[in-house]
Amino acid sequence: MLLNHLLDLEEEESVFLAEECLQDLLDLPVTAASLEFGLDADACIEMQGLGLALHLSQPAEFWLLLTDKYSTYKILDEYIKRLRAKDCRTVRVEESDFFQALTEYFSRSMAEELFCESCAVAGAPLYVEERIERLKAFLEPIIPQDKSILEVGCGSGMATQALLRLGHHPLSMDSDRCDLCQALKSSRMDPLSCFVLDARLLPCFFPSQSFQVVLGFMMGLINDFNWALWRDIILKASFLAKERILFTVYTQKEAELIAKALGEAGWKGEVIDNRDSKGIYDQWAYLGRREG
Repeated sequence: MLLNHLLDLEEEESVFLAEECLQDLLDLPVTAASLEFGLDADACIEMQGLGLALHLSQPAEFWLLLTDKYSTYKILDEYIKRLRAKDCRTVRVEESDFFQALTEYFSRSMAEELFCESCAVAGAPLYVEERIERLKAFLEPIIPQDKSILEVGCGSGMATQALLRLGHHPLSMDSDRCDLCQALKSSRMDPLSCFVLDARLLPCFFPSQSFQVVLGFMMGLINDFNWALWRDIILKASFLAKERILFTVYTQKEAELIAKALGEAGWKGEVIDNRDSKGIYDQWAYLGRREG
């Protein structure tokens, strides 16, 4: 695990996060309860500015990683100050490496059903080869090489395959645990490069313009009843793009709604007619570029 490497621990040493998912890193329910209950640690490692790993011997021997990096509740500060008086080893870790380590940890834990009572979905995800190749041809002239890419709403990773075949290395996310878990179990997605989160919470983990490109494939279906939700998702996602954004949808109306919202947010873009005879996937798109 990458966490072991960052903490300079042997591979066979067990490391567990206190929280069960990225979203819990915002509210810290288990971390707060653990600190209130008390932790009898016999060793500690401070990840400077990021968190703290405590070595516990009971009920089993393992390292417990606590972090309040992404939370508004900075509940570790006083605890860390007290531990500094003891022999607490310090390591320096880049925040990008730390987030990647969290991504890997939660992805592997999900695929191993660590936090699930049972798995409702079995087998590999359904990938439509024709869609992947068509999307690959559509994206090739639009997305330059060597760009940092965030893919929002990746589902089971069908569109991700087109990006991978083009030589891109996206960081992909979705709110549906089962879809992403299915892709991880079938080795179609890399645990270092995908995570589960409500897209509206992305700005809690990434500052503005963290990625050069933000993409979302088959957003929706968008209608008058759920447009407020999708508008929020699209605006929060576009907040993270430095250069360009691309969203594909099923209908022209959806693409025009997205274009209007992003135009009002300062993006300069165009609606693209990408229809084919099948009339199913990625029929319309909005491509936007940041002004200036």
